[in-house]
Amino acid sequence: MKLLVILPNWLGDALMATPAIEALCEIYPDAKLTLVGSFVSLEALKHHPRCARACVDETKKGGNRLLNTCRFAKLLGPHDIAVTFRNQFYSSLLLRCTGTPITAARSSWHSRALVTHPVKPHHPSHLVEQYRDIAQALSPKPLKIGNLRLHIAPHRFERPTLGINPGATYGSAKRWYPEKFAEVARAFARDYDIVIFGGPNETQMAEDIEARLEGVKVANMAGKTSVQELCAYIGGLDLFITNDSGPMHVAAAYGVPTVAIFGPTRHLETSQWKNDKSLIVRHEMECAPCMKRECPLGHHECMKSITANEVIEAAKKII
Repeated sequence: MKLLVILPNWLGDALMATPAIEALCEIYPDAKLTLVGSFVSLEALKHHPRCARACVDETKKGGNRLLNTCRFAKLLGPHDIAVTFRNQFYSSLLLRCTGTPITAARSSWHSRALVTHPVKPHHPSHLVEQYRDIAQALSPKPLKIGNLRLHIAPHRFERPTLGINPGATYGSAKRWYPEKFAEVARAFARDYDIVIFGGPNETQMAEDIEARLEGVKVANMAGKTSVQELCAYIGGLDLFITNDSGPMHVAAAYGVPTVAIFGPTRHLETSQWKNDKSLIVRHEMECAPCMKRECPLGHHECMKSITANEVIEAAKKII
């Protein structure tokens, strides 16, 4: 059994697709996975024991994307079944062009024309459940979804360790403030070593926090880890303070005690899935969730109004 899975591009969304992938593997115990996605999503998920191929989708790079998609489809070849978790014309076209006889995607004008099973997920619901609804079209039995899964061994820290994740790749509207992250870290510095995480474009933010923690033992890993290392380090934490981001979902996959700070995004749709040790800090706002990369009103009150003390108290509740 060959199963083709087109992953979401964002790390967090790809992780939220893992319960559906695991459920399909339960239904088809002999399935061999071909995973297609962004470099970041594949670096996290390619370690799955059923993964036979992991192919980065580079159809946007150079030349005509329609032709690139058709060529990529021929390279992938036909599978027994296939699903895309992207709601995108080119992903529907990719499934069609592979010649796979049974294909599933979120219902849209392009999927209704190009795949055999366009699915309209139940809504409103968590994104994990929406992905389950799409994958259900490939299964003769009900799919039972569990926790998020990563097949990367967690790192073992020598002492209790608090991770700080001030970034969020999607945009500045999802980011809390460095001075407030630093205040939270200092509140726990006596009992925890502090590790700051971040991507290559978030090093300045991490350095700002590090500078505010003079005299505190801090390991600044922003821009210094591979995706695999990032997952392993987060997996070994004793406490995690983060914005709504990909690393937040990494922590959920390992069941790490987490305080997640939400502002402009739909917390009921993208909060940590099945992590009993997590709490959300957010404020009800008339303008939220706006789902914008930057605050369209210019005041950013959904994040600015959240105090460090609120986050500290939430963290104390889960430790």
